[in-house]
Amino acid sequence: MASSVLPLASVSPSASRSSFDNNKKKLNLGSSSLTFDLDKNHPFAKAKSFSRISMVASVNVSRFEGITMAPPDPILGVSEAFKADTHGNKLNLGVGAYRTEELQPYVLDVVKKVEALMLERGDNKEYLPIEGLAAFNKATAELLFGADNPVIKQQRVATIQGLSGTGSLRLAAALIERYFPGAKVLISSPTWGNHKNIFNDARVPWSEYRYYDPKTVGLDFEGMISDIKAAPEGSFVLLHGCAHNPTGIDPTPEQWEKIADVIQEKNHIPFFDVAYQGFASGSLDADASSVRLFAARGLELLVAQSYSKNLGLYAERIGAINVVCTSADAAIRVKSQLKRLARPMYSNPPVHGARIVANIVGDPALFNEWKAEMEMMAGRIKNVRQKLYDSLCAKDKSGKDWSFILKQIGMFSFTGLSKVQSDNMTDKWHVYMTKDGRISLAGLSLAKCEYLADAIIDSFHNVR
Repeated sequence: MASSVLPLASVSPSASRSSFDNNKKKLNLGSSSLTFDLDKNHPFAKAKSFSRISMVASVNVSRFEGITMAPPDPILGVSEAFKADTHGNKLNLGVGAYRTEELQPYVLDVVKKVEALMLERGDNKEYLPIEGLAAFNKATAELLFGADNPVIKQQRVATIQGLSGTGSLRLAAALIERYFPGAKVLISSPTWGNHKNIFNDARVPWSEYRYYDPKTVGLDFEGMISDIKAAPEGSFVLLHGCAHNPTGIDPTPEQWEKIADVIQEKNHIPFFDVAYQGFASGSLDADASSVRLFAARGLELLVAQSYSKNLGLYAERIGAINVVCTSADAAIRVKSQLKRLARPMYSNPPVHGARIVANIVGDPALFNEWKAEMEMMAGRIKNVRQKLYDSLCAKDKSGKDWSFILKQIGMFSFTGLSKVQSDNMTDKWHVYMTKDGRISLAGLSLAKCEYLADAIIDSFHNVR
């Protein structure tokens, strides 16, 4: 611990009388103080006045003094503010986590069933290999690409278990930084709030391509294509496989074909973030169609997966990074380097969530139960989306077109509200959301749709 020497200034006679009291003496030094004992026969104790005391004080200073306070997380901070609010109609539409119609967290029945089986079986807690649970890696790759896909049959996919979507993206970023030095990653504008943090932390340069059109509250497809074309050849293009976060706006199948054309022409490398497979539409196959389209073209690509949303395994941190290569030999080498990158990061991944996924996907009866629950969750969000749209149309007499809400997909809706309008949603209506205008429909109930519609209409028309 470092120390500083502080000289003490003159002390006046009056200060001496007030500062030295009885045998226990205390001298105030701004926000700090020194306390010391004086014998009653000490000259200082007997003196009625003196002109100056010269002494030095040693004050401990932290070696971490230069570390500044980090800003609060823009998404997790929303939940903290929500918890502190006591208003009866408050709504937390900030965090992307599924809620029941009663707005309570939901653990899937199939997950409870598998956990009971695992407990009965007495599964151990031994370390996994660096690449994770083999049964999970096989199941997750087949779920993503399809078990009969040539990339699976030809063993051209390097898959290792990651720490959910975030950790899997971070591993891929480390791979890019090490083996594609100077390569840039193109990120949609806007995108999930953590994407930029991940690439910044990995020291991978990035730039944005146009995606959201505020005029239509839809996709700026021409801007997107133009920016991908203009990027340096061999760039990585980060794409949201389905249910784009934060906008909920996905390209059409025809637009996906055009995006693939441009990426192929420019020799770019597609990099998918798949956080909502099965949770967006209710269909595992439909939500993986964009990834499979690129794989069918013979392109090499990266895909990060997460099971936080579609299985509700938020706290288990279960996901994977997949790298599709042109040969099985290349896939083996890529996997070896992914393991090498993972080892100093976290050594090996957690086993509990991996076993849950492997058991569910590997058992036809449990797999069908999971698909039914996914359809239920996706269906509830679709119903809420429809009810919100109906409420807005019924209450807003301005003629504004709210149909963009129905054109969006997944758990999020991009309202088009500005920061000040979003602030009004929170300050006046107690609706907590991110400042970019995104709301999580997974945190909304049918019973609260009319209240939310009132808040949106007021904020849109009365706050500029």
